[in-house]
Amino acid sequence: MIDIDITMPIQILNILFLIVIMNVVLYRPVRGILEERRKKLADLADDAANFKKNAQRQLDNFDRKMQDARATAKAKFDEARGEAQSAGAEELAKVRKEADGAKAEQMAQVSSQFDAARQQLQGQIAGFADEMASKILGRAL
Repeated sequence: MIDIDITMPIQILNILFLIVIMNVVLYRPVRGILEERRKKLADLADDAANFKKNAQRQLDNFDRKMQDARATAKAKFDEARGEAQSAGAEELAKVRKEADGAKAEQMAQVSSQFDAARQQLQGQIAGFADEMASKILGRAL
């Protein structure tokens, strides 16, 4: 059973005094340290978010520059290819023209030689005909 005497208010005062002392000595410093830690973690989270944004911005910038560089390189490559093809086409046309000219010249020479041979053989037809007739008939005509 609990007896209410003078020790009970002394114990209540003692507990209240200990709560005040513990609040000043222990709880406030611990709460202050926890608050500082929370602020540092929040600052670190903000810094990490800023670093992530900067990294993404730099990555996007790098990708854009790479696309620009690829487009420029492709344009230069296409331009060089076009120049090479046009130069090749011009050279091919020149070679074809020269070949066609040489072909026409050789065809003219062959045609003139053919005509000369025909003229020569035309002149010798009568002699060939007499010679064949004499061989077939077995006597001279």
